[in-house]
Amino acid sequence: MIGKKMVEGPKFTGLMGGTNNNDNNYYDFTQGFYQKLGEGTNMSVESLQTSNAGGSVSMSVENSSVGSNDSLTHILSHPGLKPVNRHNYSVSVGQSVFRPGKVGHALNDDALAQALMDSRYPSEGLPNFDEWTIDLRKLNMGTAFAQGAFGKLYRGTYNGEDVAIKILERPENSPERAQVMEQQFQQEVMMLATLKHPNIVRFIGACRKPMVWCIVTEYAKGGSVRQFLTRRHNRGVPLKLAVKQALDVARGMAYVHGLGFIHRDLKSDNLLIAADKSIKIADFGVARIEVQTEGMTPETGTYRWMAPEMIQHRPYTQKVDVYSFGIVLWELITGLLPFQNMTAVQAAFAVVNKGVRPVIPNDCLPLLSEIMTRCWDTNPGVRPPFPEIVKMLENAESEIMTTVRKARFRCCMTQPMTID
Repeated sequence: MIGKKMVEGPKFTGLMGGTNNNDNNYYDFTQGFYQKLGEGTNMSVESLQTSNAGGSVSMSVENSSVGSNDSLTHILSHPGLKPVNRHNYSVSVGQSVFRPGKVGHALNDDALAQALMDSRYPSEGLPNFDEWTIDLRKLNMGTAFAQGAFGKLYRGTYNGEDVAIKILERPENSPERAQVMEQQFQQEVMMLATLKHPNIVRFIGACRKPMVWCIVTEYAKGGSVRQFLTRRHNRGVPLKLAVKQALDVARGMAYVHGLGFIHRDLKSDNLLIAADKSIKIADFGVARIEVQTEGMTPETGTYRWMAPEMIQHRPYTQKVDVYSFGIVLWELITGLLPFQNMTAVQAAFAVVNKGVRPVIPNDCLPLLSEIMTRCWDTNPGVRPPFPEIVKMLENAESEIMTTVRKARFRCCMTQPMTID
């Protein structure tokens, strides 16, 4: 299964390859168009706020190419999904909205949740992945905390464990779009079921219903790395922690690449912080098995983190993830959003046509500076593979620890002596 080429959906032209075509926006569902509830469903490429709020299936509002259209589906007005009468549930306002196998009081008006939990339709799994089909009787739906043109992200529990529940809406009015989304759904399930690593978000299960698709993963209590940096008011992470988190990402990606996969959307929005502060790589909805990349869909990352060859629609390899990692490492060290004074499109233009890269701080540890510079080199051949990056970061970690010990020793030696 792993060695087979994944089915590709229709291609679309992009920033450097011609005029963008909004008819192809349906391909963008896996990369985002998600935002905090209450902010509507239209988004521009300049939107910067993330919205996964700790969920383990990251959904970023900033997309790789053009802004989204309104939802192209009509589930909210579907006659079979009318809100359930509130008297059907004896749930007080103060009670939890989690209800086994049912939609809780607070979700009575949520058509996607109703469609998933509708007992009139059996749950379907995927061929060869039947063991991953979730039992909806064990799923407790919580409220949604992110939504977009193609679905919502909910918090909930499964078998008593906190989980993130991604529900995607099946387009009713476009068989072509439905086919592409089905392919993307199947691919994400296959990827998550295959990847088992401490630094990869843990897959719990999935299912299909006539109107929706659902993916359930572990819930990362710490939110995304980008949210963490935003809460720190864009201050850099303490160097020791930054290197530790970067190591988590590099080790996880070394594992991903070792299986022949490419993530293609590695960024701080898709790096989640677990309760033990470890990093979990999430959102494999646009990942691909590495094959002849001329057939791969261009622009499937997000411009601020995207390698030049992907922006330009040139053939690419796993080294696009290495480029993105260099940008992520810079984020951890500086705490800033890459190219924060530019729109995403301006950033892409600057990266490709002017060779612009984020400015490395003058006081940056030379070894970390070298890693970033090599990772985001225009020539993919210069970029180091992740196993080498892991070794370089381990050396940086040792250097930091040695420096800290020396600093503490000097501090002790310079303390004024007292005589009894």
